Amino acid sequence: MRSFPIRVIIADDHPAVVGGAQYELSASNTVAVVTTAHDSTALMAALASHPCDVLVSDYAMPGNEYGDGITLFSAILKRHPNLKIVVMTMLENAVALRALIDLGIHCLVSKSDMTNHLTMAIHAAYTNGRYLSPSMDQALRQLGATTNRMPTLSVREAEVVRLFASGLSVNEIAEKLNRSKKTISTQKSSAMQKLGLERDVDVVRYAIACGLVADPGSAMLPIDSAS
Repeated sequence: MRSFPIRVIIADDHPAVVGGAQYELSASNTVAVVTTAHDSTALMAALASHPCDVLVSDYAMPGNEYGDGITLFSAILKRHPNLKIVVMTMLENAVALRALIDLGIHCLVSKSDMTNHLTMAIHAAYTNGRYLSPSMDQALRQLGATTNRMPTLSVREAEVVRLFASGLSVNEIAEKLNRSKKTISTQKSSAMQKLGLERDVDVVRYAIACGLVADPGSAMLPIDSAS
């Protein structure tokens, strides 16, 4: 492992968030922000051209070439398997958080928590540790309390629900995730059956209510790693 400072790239589609993170990290002599990005296309280019130890990225950055969420982070880790990642997001839904952990991303920071948690999460990621800011920790603890009472979506079902509720068609999701239209339709139908949803509009309402595509909601779902 190289010595300090830890080289960091910040990615978020809101310039104010990027600026705030830069300001917070400027107070640390152990962290250096090497560049920033505002979408997935720019982020991939930044990772290719700037040596980086830790990526700090939002979860939801809609549009552009590489998408966002699990799709984006999976693509990043395939290209940069040794990169450490901190996800900084308003999303506090246990489905999405567990999917990140299953992917190997163990440092999660809520934008609703104090900004000093970001610096601590970066240091934890750099040393292969784990870090959950208070809101993230609470969300995952609540998951454990609801596991036996709520239906279980797989990681892939949850991602299909999120993308569909974000406005993508089944064909567009299939293209984005590099799966067949039949597979996406099956995963969407399976998720709807588990959740007791009958109409597409109910999928959107559910995703908004539980925080998959909007502000964090009160509903929490357990998740299993099976497809």
